[in-house]
Amino acid sequence: MRINEVPEIEVHILAEGGKAKGVGEPGLPALAPALANAIFAATGKRFCKMPFALDGV
Repeated sequence: MRINEVPEIEVHILAEGGKAKGVGEPGLPALAPALANAIFAATGKRFCKMPFALDGV
């Protein structure tokens, strides 16, 4: 998937009273682990470091 093929992602920030709290992680999917698992399922080769290199497939 190329950057121009990624579906639009909506992030909603909710107003909430009270003390400040941690914001956690942005509302974005974890693409790298999903891609690594897809490569493993297709090839049997496990990638544990980024960036993924084509010569390792």
